[in-house]
Amino acid sequence: MTENEFVDVGELRNTVRRIETAIGKRVIGSEKIVRFMFIALLSNNHVLLEGVPGLAKTMLASEFSRNLCMDFKRIQFTPDMLPSDVTGTMVFNLEAKKIEFRRGPIFANVLLADEINRTPAKVQSALLEGMEEKKVSVGGEDYNLPEPFLVIATQNPIEQEGTFPLAEALMDRFLFRYILTYPSREEELGILKSLSLPEEELQNDIDSNRILSLRKEVSNIYASDEIIAYIVDIIRTTRTNDLILVGASPRTTAKYLMAAKANAMLNGREYVIPEDVRFLAHELLNHRIILRPEALLENGGDAMSTVNRVIDRVISQVATPK
Repeated sequence: MTENEFVDVGELRNTVRRIETAIGKRVIGSEKIVRFMFIALLSNNHVLLEGVPGLAKTMLASEFSRNLCMDFKRIQFTPDMLPSDVTGTMVFNLEAKKIEFRRGPIFANVLLADEINRTPAKVQSALLEGMEEKKVSVGGEDYNLPEPFLVIATQNPIEQEGTFPLAEALMDRFLFRYILTYPSREEELGILKSLSLPEEELQNDIDSNRILSLRKEVSNIYASDEIIAYIVDIIRTTRTNDLILVGASPRTTAKYLMAAKANAMLNGREYVIPEDVRFLAHELLNHRIILRPEALLENGGDAMSTVNRVIDRVISQVATPK
């Protein structure tokens, strides 16, 4: 591939690592999560974080947007919400004597959709339109969302009373589902020590305009025919594995390739290697496959560990390109 005149991938790698380290000082153990958020942002996708309360999901999203100098908003979803609480509504301006559109919290660069499964399907659908179309429809008019636009949604996998499970169509709009776990003892000690750290001055190496230009360059990252075939074969194997009832869709194949290219760019390369593909596999596939009941029975009913084992089996069944 010829030298990219717009992106110095080595400089980008160093910048991203610096941001990952900076966020990691305030949100201990977050470096890998931040990498997936970067990949989603550069490939024009979204992230779903799943974990019990108290794992610093809000702080993580806030620090990510702060370090990228992007506008951040948070929505705490509840069962009594209306779509207009997300998108905005039409109001009458007494001074101007006309009806105007008052923008909702979805008009941000980074939107934290907190406990997304606690709101009814109509509200989820309003969010889905914004995620997919990058616009909202209110009062018969379309309003474009800011660019770039990234949704970081959260849900609690333990407490299910009074929740509205996400439809498969909405789940598929998230590039990754990242499962957060409790920190290790060393990480928890680091969390307490980090509470007294002052906020570091930001180095504005990446902002909204830079992200938009980087997005255009992701498609220029080289993926050989062997890498493309590797991704296609992984996705097709999810449809033939005897433990999987429903495999990943062709849309997943396209998202997978763009995510692998974004990961290659963030690693300072202008080409995709098999490690880029394998690095993304679990978080990209764990919400896109539906297991057969016997798969859970064989593994003691632990759904997440079973999904990970099945994904490992799928990857092992596909020959790795040389």
